Amino acid sequence: MARVLREVLRSGEFVVTSEIGPPKGSDVSKMSHHIEMLKDKVHALNVTDNQSSVMRYPSLGGAILIKERGGEPILQMTCRDRNRLALQGDLLFAYSRGIRNVLCLTGDAVPVGDHKTAKSVFDLDSTQLLRAIRTLESGKDMGGNTIEGKVEFCAGAIVTPEARPLEPQLMKFEKKVDCGAEFFQTQAIYDMDNFRRFMEYAGRFPVKILAGIVLLTSAKMAKYMTENVPGIFVPQTLIDELAQAPKGQALKKGIEIAARMVRAIKEEGLCAGVHIMAIGREEVVPEILQAAGIGFNGHKASDAGT
Repeated sequence: MARVLREVLRSGEFVVTSEIGPPKGSDVSKMSHHIEMLKDKVHALNVTDNQSSVMRYPSLGGAILIKERGGEPILQMTCRDRNRLALQGDLLFAYSRGIRNVLCLTGDAVPVGDHKTAKSVFDLDSTQLLRAIRTLESGKDMGGNTIEGKVEFCAGAIVTPEARPLEPQLMKFEKKVDCGAEFFQTQAIYDMDNFRRFMEYAGRFPVKILAGIVLLTSAKMAKYMTENVPGIFVPQTLIDELAQAPKGQALKKGIEIAARMVRAIKEEGLCAGVHIMAIGREEVVPEILQAAGIGFNGHKASDAGT
């Protein structure tokens, strides 16, 4: 069985988590295949929650699938689609099914997704959801009522080291720490100097930081993210490197870049680990880890070649 994420985070090992995108429909065969492929290659697997405001199979269902298949799930919960009643109910259900890790997100705006007329909820934001989890752990719900049966979660949040200006992100980061976040998975980082500066600040806090690595599959993708996705900046040198890849070799170059970043983060000891987001290319995550020199023996990480 998978090791408990909280124990791995506290062990001092280099932590590797990854992400699985649920299907748009009830056919979970591809997701199940990715779970089987990755559950022994990483310490834990996130399941996205209607990412980019696109309706998909629920994160809770995906987390249960991971648990049933012997992996360690991280349940993603966005505040966009549910009020505090539904969020607390889902947390109780998740705990009853053995899910112990939660990543708290406020959620993307509805207009960016595929249900333009949907009603946003945002009864809570991510910091309030973190506080709600700690309130449930105290034996009370958000209304002050006693609950039957305990819950205990390893709760995390996100941070965007590439945000400009950075100061509002740092304020949110501190607030999330104060509300009970134990770990952070960052949004995509590509500028290592910026990340080093961020870690000079974040490293003072008693939380674990996992650097977000999004696989780049083409120069066009890298340029689009830089120009259109807030908080993501791909240096021109990386865009040029992708553009100069031989025809049909851009994905291979993207894997090489991702592996290089993972290896640098580990060798420099910049943070506790990495969170790899392959966005529909989950099958190449093992290749990224192998190229980065990171191997696994069952569910225990070990350095390749040692």
